[in-house]
Amino acid sequence: MSKEYRVLLFYKYQTIENPEQFAKEHLAFCKNIGLKGRVLVGEEGINGTVSGTIKQTDQYMDYVHQLPGFEDVWFKIDEADDYAHKKMFVRPREEIVSLDLEEDLDPLEITGDYLKPSQFREALLDEETIVLDTRNDYEYDLGHFQGAIRPDIRNFRELPQWVIDNKEQFMDKKVVVYCTGGIRCEKFSGWMVREGIGKQVGQLEGGIDTYGKDPEVQGDLWEGQMYVFDERISVPINHVNPTVIAKDHFDGQPCERYVNCANPECNKQIFASEENEAKYLRGCSPECRRHPRNRYVAEHHLTKGEWEQRLNKIGESLKDSQPA
Repeated sequence: MSKEYRVLLFYKYQTIENPEQFAKEHLAFCKNIGLKGRVLVGEEGINGTVSGTIKQTDQYMDYVHQLPGFEDVWFKIDEADDYAHKKMFVRPREEIVSLDLEEDLDPLEITGDYLKPSQFREALLDEETIVLDTRNDYEYDLGHFQGAIRPDIRNFRELPQWVIDNKEQFMDKKVVVYCTGGIRCEKFSGWMVREGIGKQVGQLEGGIDTYGKDPEVQGDLWEGQMYVFDERISVPINHVNPTVIAKDHFDGQPCERYVNCANPECNKQIFASEENEAKYLRGCSPECRRHPRNRYVAEHHLTKGEWEQRLNKIGESLKDSQPA
């Protein structure tokens, strides 16, 4: 039985003359039909993910497809139990995906070779091909392709410099890259081609999302789940032999539940079961558990005595900290 809600993931590199006006009109339409999500608009195009009922998402796809230059936008569609976003935002940006290159490039003019899911799977099995995950480290830790390189980055903007610092492993090699829906790879693979990094550069067309839905590969060779930037946090990809690779921050047990550290000055994303979140006050370290503005303490209205009792159970002292 199909669900009543859907999530749409999409982008299109296409020149937009007035991003501010485009965004204003776009937001008005979305709010009028009750859609929720996040859409970025720039001179180079549009990038977004939205959620709503079947009727709302149908209306939205029809609206986008009637915009000049956007008639062929490719919407990746997921069924959902409810809205996957809390609000609706449409914002103009300098870039619809932030890479901050000194010399920007147009993916419509230069980009890596597109690989269908079956072709990408062949590349994964080729020992002579390097597979690079272009996403952030916390996305990789939840799930990734077998054998993929994990970049030591917290933000996509850091990736070019990381590749430059490690480029010896890519030179004179076939390199394939992948990301969630394809947009990051469009520009990044083009940058690699322009910089001459890699003997041949390919990209997974449609991203991980499309790979998981392809009837031929069915997400094979993917480990874990895929991180998504909405209320769902993660979605399954491998429908052949799914596995859990993420481990609880506190006890190392298999866990795919992401939470943010309760220390607002840290805010690190960690894997934690509900039990361990409560036991460790959602603090990723002793310092974060004792932080005077620990959000878990505030959210659960713990008194100083209750806070101290929790810390004493795990052998830590509150010292001079005070509840938020």
